[in-house]
Amino acid sequence: MKNLTGVLLTPAKCAVDLGDGSERGLYVNQDYILQKLHRPHRGVNLMYCYYPLDEAWPQRAQDAYADREVSFAWDYPYDNYFPYLGGQGGSREGEPFTCMRDVRRHGQDVVLTLTCDPHVDEEKIIAIAKDLRTFGRMMLRLNHEATGDWFSFNKRASYQEVADFFVKFHKIVKEYAPNVKTILCIGGTEDPNSPKISKEEEFAEAVRTTDIWSVDQYLALNWGWPYEVAEKDNSQHKRTDEGSIYEMTKRSCKRYQELCGGQKKPMLMSEMNADGDVTGPFEQVKMVQEFCRLIKEDPDRWLDGFTFYQFRDDGRLGLEITDPNNPDVGIEQPILAAYRDIIKDDFFRPGMKETGEKKLPVTLRWGGAEDAEGLCVELEMEGNPVFAEANFEGALKEANLMLEINGRWFYKAPGVTFVDFMPAFFEQNLPGPCRVKLHIFAPPATGENDPSQGEDWQENYYYTLTELPDIRLRFEPVM
Repeated sequence: MKNLTGVLLTPAKCAVDLGDGSERGLYVNQDYILQKLHRPHRGVNLMYCYYPLDEAWPQRAQDAYADREVSFAWDYPYDNYFPYLGGQGGSREGEPFTCMRDVRRHGQDVVLTLTCDPHVDEEKIIAIAKDLRTFGRMMLRLNHEATGDWFSFNKRASYQEVADFFVKFHKIVKEYAPNVKTILCIGGTEDPNSPKISKEEEFAEAVRTTDIWSVDQYLALNWGWPYEVAEKDNSQHKRTDEGSIYEMTKRSCKRYQELCGGQKKPMLMSEMNADGDVTGPFEQVKMVQEFCRLIKEDPDRWLDGFTFYQFRDDGRLGLEITDPNNPDVGIEQPILAAYRDIIKDDFFRPGMKETGEKKLPVTLRWGGAEDAEGLCVELEMEGNPVFAEANFEGALKEANLMLEINGRWFYKAPGVTFVDFMPAFFEQNLPGPCRVKLHIFAPPATGENDPSQGEDWQENYYYTLTELPDIRLRFEPVM
């Protein structure tokens, strides 16, 4: 090992986030996803609901109203996401906090989508904000698709009331959890003949207040799922060409900026995919690839990121579909390999900037997936290895680390003493003798930031690396 240097994670030209779990599928652990996709995401979107004023709460709607006749996914009294179990009188021992910790341990930021009864009082909002203080630079997407009419919060309040509730929630979050950035997800410029966004008068103040702008747009979608199979002779599905979706979303960003007097805020697509229920698996691949090509080739660089919806889906909106025999098993779709190639592209993955020579001990800083200080170690390679592995002893045994080598990322959990790097060389062989860089980062081991670490504890987590792992490299079989 030679040349220890500092390295800084920097934002991708276009960030990529991943949906993991929703009304359409269960949460899949981050170890499995990392093994499938070979790199962490900027953020992982978790979808929950909060309707504490309802008598059946906190049961999931489909369980609380199991005997109810339903013909549409949102026909329950409240949204059929998994319940947010924190808040006033709640607990942080269950969901979504177990998932949030898993996401952050694996070097990713939390994106919490929360549909919420707009009639909850200020004390309940404050309790939610306090729940989120230790989770670093996370994003909160409150009452998404808010210009629609399908979610329960839209059925309980006017559009103006929903917009005002967003502004109120944002201000409380800023007071009690300044580490959290809010996402306003609304319809955007849905009418091609009008420059205005949907429900512009009602949501103009929310556009100016939020930290991040967003729309959800599917290139194809069967919104009748699971009660209607998409066929040519029915109507609860659609397919739109990629260029139209792209231009509509770009116009939305422009209009948001105009409503803010020219100020530019980050613009996201918080849900994006082509539904295989409509297109089949092969057209799904082509549509997503084409949309990503449009993003990459646009010199305006107006889109800051998108979220692929989702990893594993009970229908055909996932990189995997759920095995109907066993929900713990995913069936890989052609889109998974194509998506893996997309997120390998330098355009869609974070940068790494070397920051100068370092000597042990080194304090590593984890700000988030787009701002983290790590360590770079050069390894002398005689060629493609037969064995490449790291052993962790002493204090390193309890370290929580994300490691990148030859373009592939690996996770080392606290207590783990061995990481096999060979999968990094299965598909991307070394051409011959060369130096390969091993990058080491240290996200929080518990998944939460530590209030005892200083004034910036809500933004940053620190870990001091006192020694390096023992790296075993061999370039021919033992026998």
